[in-house]
This record gives sequence, structure tokens and C-alpha cells, in this order.
Amino acid sequence: MKILVINPGSTSTKMAVFEDAEPVFVKTLRHSVDELVKFPRIIDQFEFRKNLVLEELKREGIPFAFDAIIGRGGLLKPIPGGVYEVNDAMLNDIMHAMRTHACNLGCLIASELAHGLPGCRAFIADPGVVDELDEVARVTGSPLMPRITIWHALNQRAIARRYAAEQTAVSPGHPIRYEDLNLIICHLGGGISVGAHRKGRCIDVNNALDGEGPFSPERAGTLPAGDLIDLCFSGKMTQSELKKRISGHAGLAAHLGTTDVQAVVKRIEEGDDHARLVLDAMIYQIAKSVGAAAVVLYGQVDAILLTGGMAHSDYIISRLKERVSFLAPVRVYPGEDEMEALALNALGALRGDLQVQKYQ
Repeated sequence: MKILVINPGSTSTKMAVFEDAEPVFVKTLRHSVDELVKFPRIIDQFEFRKNLVLEELKREGIPFAFDAIIGRGGLLKPIPGGVYEVNDAMLNDIMHAMRTHACNLGCLIASELAHGLPGCRAFIADPGVVDELDEVARVTGSPLMPRITIWHALNQRAIARRYAAEQTAVSPGHPIRYEDLNLIICHLGGGISVGAHRKGRCIDVNNALDGEGPFSPERAGTLPAGDLIDLCFSGKMTQSELKKRISGHAGLAAHLGTTDVQAVVKRIEEGDDHARLVLDAMIYQIAKSVGAAAVVLYGQVDAILLTGGMAHSDYIISRLKERVSFLAPVRVYPGEDEMEALALNALGALRGDLQVQKYQ
């Protein structure tokens, strides 16, 4: 099976060609500020990014012939996890999505490119809006504001399956599936999501985009509600500026002027006590979220999995382990491989190993 994977990000478009589960071509197309500033809205970048993908395939001499094209899922309405075939309802909702992010372009580009290929199917898988919360997890102290989830569903579920496969390899006579396990999975990136996974469903996870959970390199996480309301009505900032104080110029960026964890650790090593306090506070908040997830699972936790870019940091991982390792074994999977995860979801759908769900 030949699969094209397209993953639009804020300043890049990642693309890859897979033959079955093997990558045969991987490329990150970088987009400068000057290139993107001409587009008033992210959705207006559609033709620009689509054409760059086509040009790159042509430049590399890769025939435009695929069994499936899978794009990164966008900020659609809440849906269960899994593989979805792109349909008109999905395309309509993404064109009118309330939240904007470059990931919204994934299904649009996949659909457009697959449309001209006989027999080629367009998919998305495990978008950030996957919602499998237990009903009790949705309720807050205000009926006006139920909890929602925006999280790193694709990478968390891929890491869960990888961990299950590793456990099966250790005991081949007793195959273990993601659906057999209780896991706490922490994606440690520009945003941080901490999910409680019970037998193949993420039954509780924070909104890692705009206002819940630990603060992160660029996001504020949970804030004191009264102080936030006062700031909103202080007249000191516009609505747009306040939004950036939640996601963008928040977290490490607001405290320390950088999102680079390695640079922060270097400052700590040079004696910067304020940098140490802020980074340790972020680790402390992550650990609290892990503890809360353990309570969600009644303490029945098979493993705690740490993934994402910050999982490369010995400073963060060592201190996080000190706080949470009493709960369950801790395994570390630095970085993320969304391209492989997308390709494997498409391959599973093509082979019939994964049920293809209908967006409606």
C-alpha cells in the first residue's frame, strides 16, 4: 500500500510517503513569516500548501499514485478516537471551525489530492478534539462552562499502542493490547496534555490549548479565575492580547522570555534561581496532573508514559520521575512521530484492521 501523509503545522508542512509501514520519503517544508503573512486567515493557505506538496513530489520524481492520503486532523467538533474517512460534513465543519490552527488544513489537502486519483481514499486520524470523557469528567462548577478536551490524541494513542506492543514482545505468549491497559500518558511539548487512558479510551484529559492543566513552554494552563476576570475588565489589554496570555506568550515564554527548555536549563546551571523556580514549578504542576489521573483510574495504573519534545530533557524527566514513579512504572518515549502514527492508521484502515468511522 502506498500512502501519502500530510501534517500542516504553524510554520511548516510535514509530508511523507510510506510503502506499507516503511517511510520511503520524508520532508519538512518550512514556511517563512513573509510567505505566510500574505494570507489573512490560516484557511487561505490551502492552495499554497497543497501546491508545495505537489511540487515536492514532482521534484523528487515520486509518481502521484497512492492508495490513501491521510492528513492531520483539525479542530472539528468533539468525536471519538479512530480513523475517519474525509466526507462533505467534515469539510463543511472545518471550513467553519470556531478555532483556527494549521492542522485544519490537513483534511482539506488530503481530500483535494485524493479526489483526482481513482481508488484513492482520504483519511484523518485521532485529531486533537477526540472526546472520550466520562460524563462525570465534563461537569464544572458552572453549567455555562463544561469541560472540553483539546489534546495530543494522535501521539498519545500511538505511544500507548507502542507500549502495548513492547509488553507483548516481552511475553509473546500473552499478547497485550492498548485496550487491555490503564495508562497515564503525558505529552510534554509546547502544550502539555495529561491523559487517563482506561482500556483503550482516554476518559479524562485536560484542554491543552487554551486554559487547563499544567502551564507549559507557551501556554498558561489553569489560572485563578477571579484574577483572570479582573484582568479582562482592567482595560489594560485587548481581547487578542489576552488570548496570547493564555496561549502563545504564556508559560515559560511569559516568565523567562523563551520556550527553549535547554536554554532554561543552561541558565539554571549558571546560577539563575528564578529560572530554576519556574521550571521546577512546571514540573510540579505536571506531577500534580499525573496524580489526579491516577485517582481517575482508582490507582489501577499499569504504566506512566512520558512523550513529546521535552521528554528529551534529563532535568525534567529525572525530577518528574522522583515525584510520580511511586504510582506506576515510568517509560519515556522522547519526541513524537505523528507521521508514522498517521501512516499506520491509514494502513490499518486500508487492510481492514481498523474500523473506518463516519464523521457526521
